Amino acid sequence: MKLVIGNQNYSTWSMRPWLFVAYHGLEVEIEKLSLNDLPVIQKRFAHGKVPVLIDGSLEIWDSMAILEYLAETYPDLRGWPQETHARAVARSVSAEMHSSFQALRRELPMNCRKYFPDYQLSNTAMKDVKRIQQIWNLCRERYGSGGPWLFGRFGIADSMYAPVVMRFQSMDIKLDPVSQEYCLAVRECVAVKMWLAEASSETEIVNADELDHPSVALY
Repeated sequence: MKLVIGNQNYSTWSMRPWLFVAYHGLEVEIEKLSLNDLPVIQKRFAHGKVPVLIDGSLEIWDSMAILEYLAETYPDLRGWPQETHARAVARSVSAEMHSSFQALRRELPMNCRKYFPDYQLSNTAMKDVKRIQQIWNLCRERYGSGGPWLFGRFGIADSMYAPVVMRFQSMDIKLDPVSQEYCLAVRECVAVKMWLAEASSETEIVNADELDHPSVALY
């Protein structure tokens, strides 16, 4: 099995399945392609994007589909919570992350190497931030008693929201105590630290994902 990803400094969608693979130590080969080299990506994959999971002759694209496939392939990892209500909520918040928060995505692209002092989000993007905190509070308070993750133990929902934590660490943003604690748990995760180390070692610049604002290096 092989997971094809983009630049780790920028690619939020790549981070999601990569994190699930790395957290669980799955024997999955990782291949990295440059987001600057779109003709290569478009030539190799019909939809022209990464990430892509290759399992024999099968190609699975889109982060959610990849995570679902991994959860089905490795059921003992319990990618989704076992309890019915928790599982339904985990799928709901993951789907919301997949389809929503366009203002936050647009205004604050993930850049693991940089911090942007005095950067201000629009009111619309701040509504996204508020909603994300509501989600984290709901999950942690109702389902998170078994550990530091959204549903107690690490799962697909955490893979989906980890890149948001990377976005938040790039700017001064006031988070509620539950959200701060969750962000700390994500940043202290060994697999996340591995991702950040690899992202910090990259030197390539993807201009389309660079924020036009003064910055300082995080790593």
